[in-house]
Amino acid sequence: MYRPVASLAASILCFTGFVAAHASMISPCVRYTPFCDHCPPVPAGQSLDYNINAPIGSPDSSQPLCKNTTPYDTPVATWTAGQPVTVHFRPHAAVHSGGHCEFSVSYDNGKTFAVIHQELRYCFVGSKPTGQVNDASVLSYTFTLPSNLPSSDRVVFSWSWVNASGNRELYHNCADIAIKGGSSNAYTAKQMTIANYPGFPTIPEFNGNYETGLELYNNAPNVTVGPGISGAYAVSASAAAANPNPPAGYHGVPVVASPPAGAPSARPAPAAVPVAAPAPIAPAAMPTTPPVPSVPSVLHPVALVDGGHQTASSVAPVATPLYSTAPVAVPLYTSVPPTPIKRCQLV
Repeated sequence: MYRPVASLAASILCFTGFVAAHASMISPCVRYTPFCDHCPPVPAGQSLDYNINAPIGSPDSSQPLCKNTTPYDTPVATWTAGQPVTVHFRPHAAVHSGGHCEFSVSYDNGKTFAVIHQELRYCFVGSKPTGQVNDASVLSYTFTLPSNLPSSDRVVFSWSWVNASGNRELYHNCADIAIKGGSSNAYTAKQMTIANYPGFPTIPEFNGNYETGLELYNNAPNVTVGPGISGAYAVSASAAAANPNPPAGYHGVPVVASPPAGAPSARPAPAAVPVAAPAPIAPAAMPTTPPVPSVPSVLHPVALVDGGHQTASSVAPVATPLYSTAPVAVPLYTSVPPTPIKRCQLV
């Protein structure tokens, strides 16, 4: 036992609680919870959080992710990658008709979370309720850890929840754990969705439609986490469109700082920029038919001779070209005797 002088009341609270509250994890042990006596001592300068069941955010107010940001000095649990784990929640929680839950891990003390399991739509209620309900029908979830989770004794395991009914709220608990047996130095998965938090999208009350808000979860960007990898919180395209000015520290593309050997890079190599070839220069159009020059001509009065007599009425001007551009066929010889023609006399 970490607390050798735990009161009977504190032990009872670990499993019962005073009245129907909101919700919080009891296993693994959440940072600074007063409701279990098997947690490590609270770090120096910190105190037990008797409002650990309360939400950390609403659209117009918030506390930091994890709420309590100073980790315990020692892990509260040691899990093995690729093996099943069970998460327990405090009894008598007020579950606000269910909603969307995610379970995530962080290797940079809560700056970046990657999802390892989801319970969307019916978290705490199991199936679609008829009307609004506040009593939980499910208070524990068992799932298998990904086998490629990196090993570390400084892992933050978190549960986050967006409730289906009531005030628009975001719940978030964090537990300090160790992971062993991992097969990789980095883990890439969907980033934990943040909603109902200043600077992030607001998911409205479901009002019986349990598809509400799912597009944010389905379209969440991937993020890479692991020892030595740290980054800012990335915002999906749909979230950025709804909230173009997220708070400092929770936006931008995740940045890898000194990734360990074998870790995938979070910054892809820049794509090659194609260089356009110069446009071909079309040759000048060439004339297909040589121009036909105009042929100068002169007018000559011609006197028609009829039987050797010239009459004034028979004189008419005739245009005679100086030369012709039309080809003229000239026979070398002919077998047809010439035909007499009338004589023409120039005046």
